Amino acid sequence: MKMKGSEILIETLIDQGVTDIFGYPGGTVLDIYDAIYNRQDRIHHVLASHEQHACHAADGYARATGKVGVVLATSGPGSTNLVTGIATAMLDSVPIVAITGNVGRAMIGKDSFQEVDITGITLPITKHNYFVNDIDQLEEVVREAFKIAKSGRPGPVLIDIPKDVQNQIGNFQPKGLVRPFGKIAPSQNRIEEAAELINRCRRPYIYIGGGVISSGIYDEVKEFAEKIDAVIGTSLMGISAMDTDYNRFLGMEGMHGHFASSMAQNDADCLIAIGTRFSDRATGNTKKFAKRASIIHMDVDFAEINKNVQTDVGIRGDISLTLPELIDQVEERKHPEWIAHVNELKRKERALEPKATNMTPHAVMDVINDVRKSDSPVATDVGQHQMWAAQYLKFSKPRTFITSGGLGTMGFGVGAAIGAAVGTKKPTVLITGDGSFSMNMNEVIVAVENKLPLTIVVLNNGVLGMVRQWQTLFYGKRYSNTVLTGRPIDYVKLAEAYGAKGVVTLTVDAFRDAFTEAYNSGDVTIIDCRIDKDEFVLPMLPPGGAIEDMITEKGAEI
Repeated sequence: MKMKGSEILIETLIDQGVTDIFGYPGGTVLDIYDAIYNRQDRIHHVLASHEQHACHAADGYARATGKVGVVLATSGPGSTNLVTGIATAMLDSVPIVAITGNVGRAMIGKDSFQEVDITGITLPITKHNYFVNDIDQLEEVVREAFKIAKSGRPGPVLIDIPKDVQNQIGNFQPKGLVRPFGKIAPSQNRIEEAAELINRCRRPYIYIGGGVISSGIYDEVKEFAEKIDAVIGTSLMGISAMDTDYNRFLGMEGMHGHFASSMAQNDADCLIAIGTRFSDRATGNTKKFAKRASIIHMDVDFAEINKNVQTDVGIRGDISLTLPELIDQVEERKHPEWIAHVNELKRKERALEPKATNMTPHAVMDVINDVRKSDSPVATDVGQHQMWAAQYLKFSKPRTFITSGGLGTMGFGVGAAIGAAVGTKKPTVLITGDGSFSMNMNEVIVAVENKLPLTIVVLNNGVLGMVRQWQTLFYGKRYSNTVLTGRPIDYVKLAEAYGAKGVVTLTVDAFRDAFTEAYNSGDVTIIDCRIDKDEFVLPMLPPGGAIEDMITEKGAEI
């Protein structure tokens, strides 16, 4: 059927199952917004306060639902405002399609008003991007963008559409959902080599990442661990892939990981990495990383194998194909001495944990664990609060922990929480800090406008906590521009100004009452949760450090 390019775009999005889109209008996308107006019965647009946070919302939507998130922005500053959000999605392998308008083709290259080469700018931070030069390309470009975004290692794709192409008349033919490209099968020789190493080992450790969530192989990981009698640790991005209370699960490892998880990884004689990329925050000093272990690395992205850590066996292939084949080839084993050693590490970890007393981060997370339902998404910004959430929150359902890992994007939280709430339609919790919240608090109005069930917990310590912690430990307590006490923000008045509810809590009991009421209200509430500025995230590996350098106590300053 014949229609305008802008209409072809929207009809193709609907054909791809898109029901929600996040964005902000502007001159070069007015025709697209007109098409959205005419199809608002099929596609719901969430108007953000800023394009960056619209992109984070599409990202949070994708992480929470497993669908492709979609964000729309105008040319010039609208498109460049997407850059941080696109890079955040790229570093964490999140499938989003970013759509931008541009000036008409006759104006390209003439420094026209709000013209920018957004495909050139985003080339390093997208899986692929397109400049649509012909109306006859548009429909297939959109379909291919969705195919690329969700195939293999997921990631962002950008489509830039000049304004005159949006007005051209072209053909549209519904074709239904595109399927991802075929899964990459692993090498049988590599699987045999890996099975041989695993069958010889006595201290197996499985290290999982975000790829396990993308592939949905939660049960297979458990089956594998049971068969070879292994324990499991996770990267930040792998949190929620395993039930926190699963007896073989040790939690996050790395710079701010659990003591037992990091120590067990260091003591293992066989480290089996599944869908993770060995980032520097996970490994510390790579020259000293897992030196006792043979390393097996399974990943769909060949570029990640041997990039950061040299492996003994690298298996390139879709892990949903690789792991079942490996399970079939390994022998069923028991390692009682290893399990006893890990249990002793768990005991030591419990002894190191601070008591969950009045208004400590641990106590706050315990309250959230008590009240929050298991299928409710939790989003975070970036900083100390993020690590406390990763350490102390309990998860039993996948895709319920929404956080920026690779790029570490302060300002990610409110947008991501909005996207998760829109996508799941479930009560959503945002855990943020007063520093991060200052970067995105304008998006609260979006949550209010859309009547989202969002509870925002601001761990308010009056400082940029993580940076200040580094200044305490490594910079002689020279607190340069990390103290925020000169910003006397009244979060209750701020909430009321946005049409939300606000409350200040000074005790755990007060926080419990406030959080319970907010979580069950179905409305937007900001809880100003006062904590001490000298609370630390521990354990901690110093930057470039190794396990033997781990700081486990607050007094152990170096």
